[in-house]
Amino acid sequence: MSTAAVHTDSTHDGTTHDGATLDIGVAGLTCASCVGRVEKALKRVPGVADVAVNLATERARVTFADQPDVKAVAEAIEAAGYEPQKAEFDLTVGGMTCASCVGRVEKALKRVPGVESASVNLATERAHVTAYAGTVDAARLAEAVEATGFTAAPVTEEAAATEEDQAQDRSRRELHHLLIAAALSAPLVVGMVGDLLGFNLMLPAWAQALLATPVQFWLGGRFYRAGWKAVRAGAGNMDLLVALGTSAAWGLSVYLMLTAHAGHQPHLYFEGSAVLITFVLLGKWLESRAKGQTAAAIRALMKLRPDTARVRRGGTETELPIGQVRVGDVVVVRPGERIPVDGRVAEGTGSVDESMLTGESLPVEKGPEARVTGGSINLDGLLVVETVAVGAETMLAKIVRMVEGAQASKAPIQRLVDKVSAVFVPVVLVIAAVTLVAWWATTGDAEAAIVTAVSVLVIACPCALGLATPTAIMVGTGAAARHGILIKDAEALEHAHAITAVAFDKTGTLTEGKPRVTDLVPAAGLAEAELLRLAAALQAGSEHPLARAVRDRAAGQGATTSVTASAADGFKALAGRGVSGTVDGRAVLLGSRRLMAESGLADPALEARAAELESTGHTLSWLAETAPGRRVLGLVAFGDTVKESARAAVRSLKAQGVEPVMVTGDGKGAAQAVARDLGIDRVFAEVLPADKAGVVATLKREGKVVGMVGDGINDAPALAAADVGIAMATGTDVAMHTAGVTLMRGDPALVAGAIDVSRRTYAKIRQGLFWAFAYNVVGIPLAALGYLSPVLAGAAMALSSVSVVTNALTLRSWKP
Repeated sequence: MSTAAVHTDSTHDGTTHDGATLDIGVAGLTCASCVGRVEKALKRVPGVADVAVNLATERARVTFADQPDVKAVAEAIEAAGYEPQKAEFDLTVGGMTCASCVGRVEKALKRVPGVESASVNLATERAHVTAYAGTVDAARLAEAVEATGFTAAPVTEEAAATEEDQAQDRSRRELHHLLIAAALSAPLVVGMVGDLLGFNLMLPAWAQALLATPVQFWLGGRFYRAGWKAVRAGAGNMDLLVALGTSAAWGLSVYLMLTAHAGHQPHLYFEGSAVLITFVLLGKWLESRAKGQTAAAIRALMKLRPDTARVRRGGTETELPIGQVRVGDVVVVRPGERIPVDGRVAEGTGSVDESMLTGESLPVEKGPEARVTGGSINLDGLLVVETVAVGAETMLAKIVRMVEGAQASKAPIQRLVDKVSAVFVPVVLVIAAVTLVAWWATTGDAEAAIVTAVSVLVIACPCALGLATPTAIMVGTGAAARHGILIKDAEALEHAHAITAVAFDKTGTLTEGKPRVTDLVPAAGLAEAELLRLAAALQAGSEHPLARAVRDRAAGQGATTSVTASAADGFKALAGRGVSGTVDGRAVLLGSRRLMAESGLADPALEARAAELESTGHTLSWLAETAPGRRVLGLVAFGDTVKESARAAVRSLKAQGVEPVMVTGDGKGAAQAVARDLGIDRVFAEVLPADKAGVVATLKREGKVVGMVGDGINDAPALAAADVGIAMATGTDVAMHTAGVTLMRGDPALVAGAIDVSRRTYAKIRQGLFWAFAYNVVGIPLAALGYLSPVLAGAAMALSSVSVVTNALTLRSWKP
């Protein structure tokens, strides 16, 4: 973690002056010219006295005559064509109780020089901060939070490990306080109920005071402390409302008790303050229990990784802590054990349970060269695994980071809540004051005026507002992760619910992505074996799936030796069209019909056979030579198996009212054949990789909200262009990083599941916000008009938070 880099300049004799220096990381510096450009750009920033850019460390030190302007420095670096480096920090924040608290913490963090953005989650009690690297550190951020009256600490592995235990301790302590408060309040409630039924069960005034006072000031002390911190910070929160309301009820009761005539016991409100605090404590306890359940998905993922691994070094097996395992180490995994690392099976075979990572319930057979993922379970057989990834680079670690990132992010709908919560408490205080004055002025009854104002203060709880969105997002993303659907952030989750069209890449997404050569059609005068030899020689060095299929066919026909001997010279990949090279002195092309057209080559005699093959779903590659002669040499036809779940995926999307679309580089005939088989009505064929993003743009211009599903590097631009990119984890890391949603197994049916969980989660968010607003919109006027007693108001306030969280928790049972 970097240290803070904004500091005051000092002279050699130790005296200081008003200037300050700022250290900031700069990405993209490659030479002295880059350094010069950045220095010139930074010197133009107002207030800058001196600049020094270091190419080796990729850092810029900027000296200001007065206070440093981090934002202006970052903008200057970007304007020069470089990227100011950024760092991310996670803090645990203690003491937050409502949406108003969240707003205070976010404002405090955003005021720290160097912070670009800050997002605070009430449900997880965490803050996620993005800052310009080197300008701020976690300690400085924690100080900013603590200055607003909350506690803060950086999230470390050790802290995260004990976080669950601390949450359980806190829940037990809250339950203990709740039970004491309930026991002290029970006699007061009995008296109140008896009074309503016409029985004189009311305790003497001194006994009521004796029971209510410890509830008010000991068990309710937390509200005074938190409320006072809010006042000192120039803000308000739920604790302030509770403290003011219960104090008014308790204080009024003491006043009436002390001024009562001898032998006369006035109606007191000790039961109102005590029961109200008890209800709030009940709500807090239920809320903390519910919040603990929302984090279950993360805890389950964290527990998947074993603490130790059995490593084979020098012929000896040694059990080592997982942190000491290195890439290249050979790890032995016995039947029934969890696989501790990501790796490649070097020896052995067995079935592996990957359900917690992919959501796939059936075991997967693993043999030599198969990839295995840390956290999965070796069900049978002894596996010897060569480690390829450890620590933060494992798939499990990436999944945990992605789920945590989604749960820490803020949905766009939350912006409305943030605006409301910023003014909520001050508005409630004004309403309570107006209620007090209005009742006193119109009735002349100060007692009734105070009680009514107390009800207003108590029912106005911004708790539910702060919990509605993050709780639903946490539960929804957690449920999705359990079934192999990883949602990158809250924005992707919110956008996915509105998808009206899904564009599928064909190969590897709707099909298995393992094509095989089905037909060889040589031109007149050319033998089939020669056609295969030239095609295999041309693709000897390519890793494209079609190239592997050609080599496999050549190897199967015993042509491997001749292929190796005749490997192409000058091999060149022609993006989206094919390949070219020289084989035995002949300039040869292999690729699509478009490549033939661009080269001015055609063979009418092969067209009929080509049309027949395309109509049955085959993908064609045309082989031709351009020197010394110019002619088409023949056709190579490939077949790829459609995934079993692809048809179900298309049916599910149509049932959801979503239009499935196919986007492929294959010829129109082959693409249409696969589309007919799957039930897809709209096809974009012969699309170059660079043009897939254009197809997405076309769909968006038609007014559609577009999801793009792909698995390859060439799909990345389209994934980024779509409203929601959906990547198959069976594909490349580039696609996964670009996409907003990642499907942990290559099952297109999960696309409909991702849309469904988004719709259900978004519905829970809207329901939660509706009820949170409804409680206040209905409750505050009722309380101001005198229709709600403080006790009923307290019960309604507690119920609002609990109902919102409980409603979100119903998502835990979601299945695709």
